[in-house]
Amino acid sequence: MDKSKTAEQRATAVVAAMTENEKLRLILGYSDPDTAEKASDQAVSPTAKADLAAHAIKGAAGYVPGVPRLGIPAQTQTDASIGVRVEGMGRTALPSSLATAASFDPAVPYAGGVMIAHEARLSGFNTFLAGGANLAREPRNGRNFEYVGEDPWLAGQMAGSLIAGIQSTHMVSTMKHFAINDQESQRTTVDATISPEAARQSDLLAFEFVYEKGHPGSVMCSYNLVNGRWACENDYLLNKVLKHDWGFKGYVMSDWGAVHSTVDAVNHGLDQMTGWPCCGDGVDYFSPARVKAALAAGDITQKRIDDMVTRILWPLFADGVIDHPVKPGPINFKADAKVSQHAAEQSLTLLKNDAIHGRTLLPLTGVTQLAVIGGHADKGVLSGGGSSGVHPVGGSALPASKHWPGSAIWMPSAPLAALKHALPKAHISFSAGDSADAAAAAAAKAQVAIVFVTDWRGEGSDNTLTLKHHQDALVDAVVKANPNTIVVLETGGAVFMPWLDHVPTVLEAWYPGIRGGQAIANVLTGKVNPSGHSPISFPASKAQFAHANLPGFGKPYNTAVHITYDEGAAIGYKWYDVNGYKPMFAFGHGLSYTSFAVSNAKADAANDLITITGTLRNTGKRDGKGVAMAFVSPSDYHAVGWEAPKRLAGFAKLDLKPGASHALTLKVDPRLLATWEAADDSWHIKAGTYHVLLGQASDDLPISVDVTLKDKTWSADHQQ
Repeated sequence: MDKSKTAEQRATAVVAAMTENEKLRLILGYSDPDTAEKASDQAVSPTAKADLAAHAIKGAAGYVPGVPRLGIPAQTQTDASIGVRVEGMGRTALPSSLATAASFDPAVPYAGGVMIAHEARLSGFNTFLAGGANLAREPRNGRNFEYVGEDPWLAGQMAGSLIAGIQSTHMVSTMKHFAINDQESQRTTVDATISPEAARQSDLLAFEFVYEKGHPGSVMCSYNLVNGRWACENDYLLNKVLKHDWGFKGYVMSDWGAVHSTVDAVNHGLDQMTGWPCCGDGVDYFSPARVKAALAAGDITQKRIDDMVTRILWPLFADGVIDHPVKPGPINFKADAKVSQHAAEQSLTLLKNDAIHGRTLLPLTGVTQLAVIGGHADKGVLSGGGSSGVHPVGGSALPASKHWPGSAIWMPSAPLAALKHALPKAHISFSAGDSADAAAAAAAKAQVAIVFVTDWRGEGSDNTLTLKHHQDALVDAVVKANPNTIVVLETGGAVFMPWLDHVPTVLEAWYPGIRGGQAIANVLTGKVNPSGHSPISFPASKAQFAHANLPGFGKPYNTAVHITYDEGAAIGYKWYDVNGYKPMFAFGHGLSYTSFAVSNAKADAANDLITITGTLRNTGKRDGKGVAMAFVSPSDYHAVGWEAPKRLAGFAKLDLKPGASHALTLKVDPRLLATWEAADDSWHIKAGTYHVLLGQASDDLPISVDVTLKDKTWSADHQQ
C-alpha cells in the first residue's frame, strides 16, 4: 500500500505475500450470482457462491474475488462501451460506438468514457468491459455498431480515447475483442485465416493504436480461431504480438465462455478465465484443482502463475483502483444525459440533402405542415442488442425481452415530441407506418414528410443490410405521395437504400443514445449543424462485398466454419479503391448546412516522416464544424507492397464561424507509411514519391502535394 512505489513494485510485493490459493483466486472470474447459484456445488463451490451472493452485483457481467487480507478488492465487471449494463438498473446510454466514431473528434468518446465510468463507479463497479475496436471488415457483422469503423487510425484514436476517458476515473478498461473477430455468425467456432502481414496492417494495427492511445489495463480475447488456434490460447496473438512486441503489461481476460483448455491457455497467454460458468462448455479450466494438477505435472510453471497474477494486479495499482475504491452513490442523470446528447449531435451524419427547386429540405424552416412516419418515432429511438444493450433511465420505451440478447431496447426519447417542442407553430401529424397507404395519405397532406426507418442489430447474429418489415416499400410509398421526403436512419451500420435516387434528404442517426430524439430534432431544425462523417463505407449492392457469402450465416449455432481473408488489409474504402467500386456513400462522407474548403496544403518529410499542414476555412454562411482528412498514396502502391492505393493518415475537426479559417497540423504515424515484414518482424517504408491528399472524405480529396521518402526499416518490438 506504499503509494510512493511504482505499480510494478507494488504488484510484485503483493504476489510475494500471497498464498497459492490466493493467487489462484484472481485467475478465475464468475458470472453474476444468479448464474453461479444455479451451478452445481462441484462447479461453483459453496464458498464462492457465498462470496458472490454477498458482494457481486446481481445481473452484472462478472465478478472476480479479491484478497481482503492484502487489501486487494474484488473486480466487479460491467458491460460495455456505451454505458453500464445491468438488467433492471437504469443508466445513461451513449450513442453507439460507431456513432461516436462518426464525430471524428476523439474528445467526444473521451468525454463519454468519463461519464459512463463515473456512473459505473457510483454503481459499484471498478472494471469496464470496453472498448471494442474490431474493424468493420465485414459490413454485415451484427456488432459493427459496437466498434469504431473500418480504418485502423480512426479506430485507434476513437476507441483509445474512450478507454483513456474511462481509466481517468480510476477504473480498469478493456480492449476487445482480440482479434480478427469480424463476424458474429458462428463466432465461437469460425476459423479466420489471414496472413501475418495483412493482420499487422489492418485489425492488429487498429488494436496497436488503441493500446498506445488508451493504455487499457486489460485485453479481452475473442471467441473465434485465428489461423487454426483459439484466440484465447493463441501464442502468436497473445504472447508474440501483444505482450512481446507491444510490451503490454496488463492481463488478458477471456470472453465469456471462450476458454478451451488449461495448459495451452495458460502457456499461450491467457491470464484470467472470466464469466464462468455462464457460457461455453461448462468446464472450469482455471479452477484451483485443475491449475494445481497442471503445476504438479510440470505442464505449467510457478513463474507463469506469478506472471498471470502480477499482470492482473498491475492495472489495479496503475489505474488507481486500489487507491480509490468505488463507493456507490447518487448519479446526476440529468447532467449525464447532456453528455450523451452532445455526443449524438456531434455524430449524426447528413448523407444527402439535395435541393428541390433551388432549396434543400434541411434545415427545416418555414414548415407549417409536417408528417412524421414510422420507426416508433412517437415512442423513442433504437439501440443495439447484446452485452452493450444498456437499460435506460426511465425504462425501454417499448417492451424489451428479459432473455439475452433480448429484443430491441428503445431509448425513451421520442423524436416526435422533440420536433413538436422545436417547431411549436407547425402542425405535426404521426403515422405509425404499419400501412403504406395510410402513411402516403398523411404525407400527401403535409409540406414535408419525415420517415424514420430502423434496423436492429445485436450480438450473436449478422445482418443482410436489407431493411426489414417492408420499410423500403414504406419509403417508396411516402416519397411517391410527397417528393419533399426526408429519411432518418436509425441503424447499426450500412443498409441498402433502393429508394435513394428518389429521396432528396437522408440523415443517418445511427443508434443515437438516451437523448437521441432531442439530438435528431435539433439537427433537423437547424439548432445544431450536422458535423458527422461516416466511419464506414456504404456498399451500393451485394456485388461489392469482399465475400459473397458469409460462412455459417443462418446455420445452426456452433457449426464449424472457415473464412479466408484474401482481401488482406484492404478493408472498407481500401477494398473499394482496389476494385474500382463506387460505394453508395464513401468513408468520411458527411454534409453540413454550411461549406468548408481545405487550402494551403504542405507536406514535409523531415527525418523520413511526414508532417502535413494546411488550412480549413468555413466558406458558408453558418457556424459549423468541419473535418479535414489527409490520406497518403504512393506513386505505385503495388511497387511498395501496399494493400490499396491510399491510407488515412490523419484528421482534424474544427469549429469555425462563417468566413473563419484555422491552421491544422497532422503528424503521420510512420506505420501508416510502411509495410510489415514477417520475415524479420519489422516495419519497412519503401523509398519513393508519395502523394499527400487533403480533403473532407475518401472520395473528396481535391488537393495533392508530393513528398519523397527514403528507405527505412525498424523493429516491430516496442521494447527495443
